[in-house]
Amino acid sequence: MTLESGTDYKAICFVDMSFGKKPDLAGGVVIDFDVIYELAIRPAISEAGLEPIRGDKERTGGIIHVPMFARILLAEFMVADLTLANPNVFYELGIRHAMKPFTTVPIFATTGSLPFDVGMVRSIGYELKDGQLSADAAEKLRTAIKERLDEAVHGSTQADSPVYQLIPDLCSPDLPPSVERVLKDRLSEQSGFHASIAGIPLDASKEDKRRALVDIQDRLGHIATVRRSVLVELMLAYRDAELFDEMVKLCEKFPDYLQANTFVKQQWAFGLNRRKSPGDRESAVTMLEGLIKDRGPDPETLGILGRIHKDRYREGEGSLLAQGHLDEAISTYTKGFEADPRDYYPGVNAINLLIQKDTPEALKEAERLVPLVSFALARRGGASSSDYWDVATVR
Repeated sequence: MTLESGTDYKAICFVDMSFGKKPDLAGGVVIDFDVIYELAIRPAISEAGLEPIRGDKERTGGIIHVPMFARILLAEFMVADLTLANPNVFYELGIRHAMKPFTTVPIFATTGSLPFDVGMVRSIGYELKDGQLSADAAEKLRTAIKERLDEAVHGSTQADSPVYQLIPDLCSPDLPPSVERVLKDRLSEQSGFHASIAGIPLDASKEDKRRALVDIQDRLGHIATVRRSVLVELMLAYRDAELFDEMVKLCEKFPDYLQANTFVKQQWAFGLNRRKSPGDRESAVTMLEGLIKDRGPDPETLGILGRIHKDRYREGEGSLLAQGHLDEAISTYTKGFEADPRDYYPGVNAINLLIQKDTPEALKEAERLVPLVSFALARRGGASSSDYWDVATVR
């Protein structure tokens, strides 16, 4: 099993710009945007270790459809050419700035000034002579774009969206998993990479899985230039193989924008709890509590936090300290169920731990939760559900 060479695992840099030859009515010249792309933009992106993708084939009748949104919302990087004040490009830049705090690089021809509303955005200007991009100007633009992308790839993350510059504590929204799956399908991401993961035999030894996954990771090259979806799949492959040290170390190498992702933080905390190196659980708790503070309570985050308290309880069972962890686990699981009563998992754990506590108050609370959790499970189909865990919980 080997990871095939190619670009299907490289991080995408989406290029949002006019295409073909377009008239500059103010200057009375015609600008060939395909030449600008081929001489400066595309090589700059490739030299930065990224995969350039243009959006010109995603337009139908001026309406942006799903593939366009997929690239705006999922591409790790974006270059937007604002020349001629193309309304489509400005609209798409607005979506990007609203959804992504960083990794967007605007450029424009200095034949005219930028509109006031984007004048404060850090942009790269390039010169045209009679509508033409000279070899010298192309080299300057290529170098400038590459430098900005290198900053984004290798440097600390800096907000380049005016929205997130104005509101530094604003959290960028996470796409619902169902929406992200649809958009990823339209991008046809990670096909070759997925095959390399799937090629590892299920019955392979843990050490063989470790060697295979580490080899795959090594072949990816610089982590910051790898697609987000590929990195997440590798993280989950380490988790499924119970290679928690490798999983945590991979998360520590993720670029800042990916480390800030809610799902990644949840899984990272899960890996820390299972690795159990000194300080790991404290770091996991801090990470999860930070998520709750920033994003609000949800069953997944509170479920993982409850698991940490439950593990601490079981490892110190019989001690006074363990009883404190038991109470924390019960409280956390209960809050997780109450955050979204459709998710029965934290409710089931809360009931089991309340029964284990076996005090009158605990048993009374378990009685209160049982019908609520049973209703949540019934809504998912109960014993007739196609989901293994639904059926296992009923039994």
